Amino acid sequence: MIKGKRDFYSTVPKMPRVILSKKKTPKLVAEVDEANCTGCQVCVPFCPVDCIEPVAADKYSDVTIPPVHVRYNECIGCRACVRACAQLTWDAIRMVDKAEFEEKHGVTIE
Repeated sequence: MIKGKRDFYSTVPKMPRVILSKKKTPKLVAEVDEANCTGCQVCVPFCPVDCIEPVAADKYSDVTIPPVHVRYNECIGCRACVRACAQLTWDAIRMVDKAEFEEKHGVTIE
């Protein structure tokens, strides 16, 4: 059975009306697989704290459109970007446990 248009988009989060700020440290943090990201920026308007941006243009010399990355210290772990990316584009964002993310990247998330 083919899903209707309404069912297909039911998992896509609503875009925020107001940009919020981080109130507590999340248990999970969004991480972009930059090798899998097309740079389409579909996820950007869905982030309620506006913490997704393109990587610096000089990081990749072989791509026309640079991928995005999440400013991890601002991420609230809401999963809106993950759901938007998975439903509308390439599934290039995943949620990672905060402790695992900190160990992998050598950072501390507050």
